Amino acid sequence: MSFNSVRPWMVVALVLLVYLGLIFFTNDHDPKTFVSIGSCFSQCTGEDGENCDVPDDATLEEQFEIEGYDGQFNYYIARDPDNAAPCIDVPAYRYQRILLPFLGYLLSMGTEEAVPWTFVVINALALILSTRLLEGLLETEGRKRWFALSYGLFFGLVISVRLSTSEPLAYGLVLVGIWAYQRQYLWLMTVALGLAGLAKETTGIMTAGFVLYFALNRRWQEVARLVLLAGLPFFLWQLYLYDWFGETGMGSGGAKATSFEIVPFLGVIKIGTEGGIAAFLLLGVLLVGIPVVLPTLWGLRESWKDFRQRKISLYTCLLLTSAVIMPFVPFSTYREFLGIFRFIPGLVMMVVLYSAERNLRRPLMYSTLWIVLLMFLTVG
Repeated sequence: MSFNSVRPWMVVALVLLVYLGLIFFTNDHDPKTFVSIGSCFSQCTGEDGENCDVPDDATLEEQFEIEGYDGQFNYYIARDPDNAAPCIDVPAYRYQRILLPFLGYLLSMGTEEAVPWTFVVINALALILSTRLLEGLLETEGRKRWFALSYGLFFGLVISVRLSTSEPLAYGLVLVGIWAYQRQYLWLMTVALGLAGLAKETTGIMTAGFVLYFALNRRWQEVARLVLLAGLPFFLWQLYLYDWFGETGMGSGGAKATSFEIVPFLGVIKIGTEGGIAAFLLLGVLLVGIPVVLPTLWGLRESWKDFRQRKISLYTCLLLTSAVIMPFVPFSTYREFLGIFRFIPGLVMMVVLYSAERNLRRPLMYSTLWIVLLMFLTVG
């Protein structure tokens, strides 16, 4: 095989195969390692996560063993959709991201042991295929397909495959929506964005970008199509959750989550005020400031320039909506580097696509620096 025949999606597939294989073989060949079950929730006693008995001097590994991670809630829902609430910190919030556990339930055919594998397969395929779609979109703009690796090897997505959270599936569906729009498959676009909202509610930011673009161009039929057909299933699901749990799933997170901020980037500033100068320099500057805040400010500046010059494309609107939310993201998301990197795949995607569309070579090159974050992957 010549180098010219190698494609970015193949690299992503190889990285996932090696990484997930190492995870599996170094954890006693236990597939449940992919759903990160914590002892605090595994007894299914209705624990809300606020009082998990984590010692003050606990290491990150010990904290992880007690609290687990978000993928465990997808596992509990897929294992027993009707009776998973006692195993979950905030049931309505977790159940609103129903698509991945629903697919896991269907594909596992009621076999509990198969659920973790279905999550791995779904998310891995979603990341590989969405990288392939991004390659095509870049080539349509006349750019090198290898910049698709900025997304395909983005830490927040690779770690989500390992932890069985919904981001690879959700943002993969967003890319399907973008690809479908570029080929004028508007019904496929609508379905993909609607499903993305049921995979993870934060993809609504991207759908809002579509709505904004269509509204600015007075394409009211497309606006109505998205609002009614992509938004309605999400709205009805929220009503169902309210009837079931007495509250909707809309909120800023699960246990120990803080609310969205009013002051721009206060969530970043609080890393220093509550964690000290060392925490601020490490987390606030190196892990948030450079890979999150700087691209956000760049995206806001570029979209503002386009609006001022009336050079507004779909990518302009998607870049704007993916960036404009970032200053107000909760402190609880910014303080957890896994959480903030799982929050920004849409921003990563749009930095790449917008830069490709506008032939901005330097931002395209800088986007590959997101790949460096893979050094934070651990085999454990």
